[in-house]
Amino acid sequence: MKREEKMEDPQKSAAAPGALDSSKSVVLKDTVGVAPGAIVSRTLARSAGGNVTAFAFDSGQALAEHSAPFDALVHLLEGELVVIIAGEEHPLEPGEVIIMPADVPHAVRAPEPAKWLLVMLKGGG
Repeated sequence: MKREEKMEDPQKSAAAPGALDSSKSVVLKDTVGVAPGAIVSRTLARSAGGNVTAFAFDSGQALAEHSAPFDALVHLLEGELVVIIAGEEHPLEPGEVIIMPADVPHAVRAPEPAKWLLVMLKGGG
């Protein structure tokens, strides 16, 4: 009996660990879970144009102020999140989005547990 060889899909093999399967729907807030006293992240998609990462922050967790050479969109899925851009605080409610502009100092903190999506927009138009 001849053994059947499986060919690996090149797109799947190049995907980041934790990446979403193509052509399958998911509930974004269920892609990552809050862990006590921690920050959890999962890269959902990655390409030359940017990446999409789901984050879960426990209460009090934060990303320190930094800047990046490209725009990034923050979409709050659940909980409470404050995005600080150039020193100005922007509290978000679930469903809201904000763009952190390239080369502008920004930080993110969670006064309460939060799940959010970060879309990095590399390149430009």
